[in-house]
Amino acid sequence: METNYSEIKSKLKIEVTKSDSNELAHLTHFFQNHKNGFSKYFKPFADNYIIDLYEKLNIAEEPDIQHYLPIKWDVPFPPVSNPKFKFIDLFAGIGGIRLAFQNLGGKCVFTSEWDTYSKKTYDANFGEIPFGDITKITENEIPDHDILLGGFPCQPFSIAGVSKKNSLGKVHGFLDETQGTLFFDVARIIKHKMPSAFMLENVKNLVSHDKGKTFTIIKETLKEIGYTIYFKVLDGKYFVPQHRERIIIVGFKNDVFKHEEQFEFPKANEIKYIISDILEHEVNSKYTLSDHLWNYLQNYAKKHKAKGNGFGFGLTDLNGISRTLSARYYKDGAEILIPQLGKNPRRLTPRECARLQGFPDTFLIPVSDNQAYKQFGNSVVVPLIQAVGKNIVNEIIKLNELTKPQITVH
Repeated sequence: METNYSEIKSKLKIEVTKSDSNELAHLTHFFQNHKNGFSKYFKPFADNYIIDLYEKLNIAEEPDIQHYLPIKWDVPFPPVSNPKFKFIDLFAGIGGIRLAFQNLGGKCVFTSEWDTYSKKTYDANFGEIPFGDITKITENEIPDHDILLGGFPCQPFSIAGVSKKNSLGKVHGFLDETQGTLFFDVARIIKHKMPSAFMLENVKNLVSHDKGKTFTIIKETLKEIGYTIYFKVLDGKYFVPQHRERIIIVGFKNDVFKHEEQFEFPKANEIKYIISDILEHEVNSKYTLSDHLWNYLQNYAKKHKAKGNGFGFGLTDLNGISRTLSARYYKDGAEILIPQLGKNPRRLTPRECARLQGFPDTFLIPVSDNQAYKQFGNSVVVPLIQAVGKNIVNEIIKLNELTKPQITVH
């Protein structure tokens, strides 16, 4: 008899908290990977969690983790039962990259994300709590996989991030010890696990940061590990009504593909979507800017225009596309404002932000508006990632077909 995941969450106290130190990550990863040979990575810690919980709650029955299997995944995006390939999701955020590759038939076997609130959203939608700080995760804790995925932190390389750090007298790029060196954690995992392919995502400015030196180091590091590298700046505006340029880096393992892969990035077609396509019909008045904030934004724009600067709010053409949604959107919504007849403009709602990034309406938003704005502003354009992913997966599938043992009939 199957038990719903929601019931198991309640019984086993599966709830993301800041104090959680990967126990629930082990537990939920075990539940999703007990059939595919990866239980050895997660079961010992999952068992310990169950035993400790039973003792704390003074439950007399024998604590057996198998008692909760099989599970009926009453989450919007349950794990794929017959996967075409396996992947891991690093710097997972709320799962935009996972969603794209899961849509392509992939099974996620490991996730990592440090932000507590993002973990809440991830669990609500996928039934799995990510592991925490990637710098504290050893390569041996990660299962084998076909594709490594990761949108490693962009603040050390983004235009806004660099400008802010410069104004504060702080270092950026690889010199930023808190975030800039996280690429090398990606590199060490790739080097140890040697997946057939990987895909990394970052801001457009990564290409030009430090006069191109940063990106050269990244490319050379990945090539030295043994991969052929493809990269391109892609704009989300061909998939959603948002101008959003991101660098996508794809790698194929030389020992596996022998430089014979035929990968190409998806080609840009005409712009098909406009902002009005993603707007909700009825919107709470709380999203309308107050007179004070609207006056402030207009005065701020005038002041910078007089100085010859381009800073200012973005009043969006409803028949056009928006500016880039950022993680700071929660502050004032200035970069994407929706005009309203007879009253002040308004911010996008969290659901509209989700749509602007290509998330389906079945994607749950279990956090506050402010946290939701941060999460969607930090996420990816899901259909763009899926278009890139399709071309990667096609190469994996072709390879598997070529290497499949041939059966000879006598």
